Amino acid sequence: MKIIGIAGGSASGKTTIANKLTDLSRQYGKVNIIRLDDYYLDHPDLELSERKQINYDHPKAFDVDLLMQHIDDLKSGHGIDVPEYDFVNHERKKGVTTRVKPSKVLIIEGILVLAIEAISDICDIKLFVDTPDDIRFIRRLNRDVHKRNRTLDNVVNQYLSTVRPMHKIFVEPSKAKADIIIPEGGHNSIAIEMIFKTIIDLLNQ
Repeated sequence: MKIIGIAGGSASGKTTIANKLTDLSRQYGKVNIIRLDDYYLDHPDLELSERKQINYDHPKAFDVDLLMQHIDDLKSGHGIDVPEYDFVNHERKKGVTTRVKPSKVLIIEGILVLAIEAISDICDIKLFVDTPDDIRFIRRLNRDVHKRNRTLDNVVNQYLSTVRPMHKIFVEPSKAKADIIIPEGGHNSIAIEMIFKTIIDLLNQ
């Protein structure tokens, strides 16, 4: 199994690229996607007000051990049950998982995919989606208000207190690890076509 890691800032277009690559590759073979966001550590012992205060943009916010175990299982030919994260209530959805079976190509996407060493080290191809800060913030604002039940003040406060500083400390420096840097995210059709051809080669091996 070959692993493609897609990193980049919040709302940079990582998911769009991952989805386009899987859609393009569908007729040639199965490509799975795992979202790092679904591997946030669960905190059932905390109240919602306490969970809201967690720094979700720090590497320690993720259950890396579970992700690595799942990747080992896939490599060994076993299916996995990926948790699904509830961004409204800041917790894993109870009893809700997605079954993922082994495939020749696995895409892992998330802001810290290249910043978390254990994940970066297992990626055969490393991509970084490089989108301007103002575009990313506008996209994040739209997403969080309309899909995650956040207020304008909440989005702005989180962006200034954790998202922006963690981007500068962890996400932006991880760009140096990338094999390919993709400007403009999912709108970069040339980069997507190049990566798609690489995936086809991997599926044909």
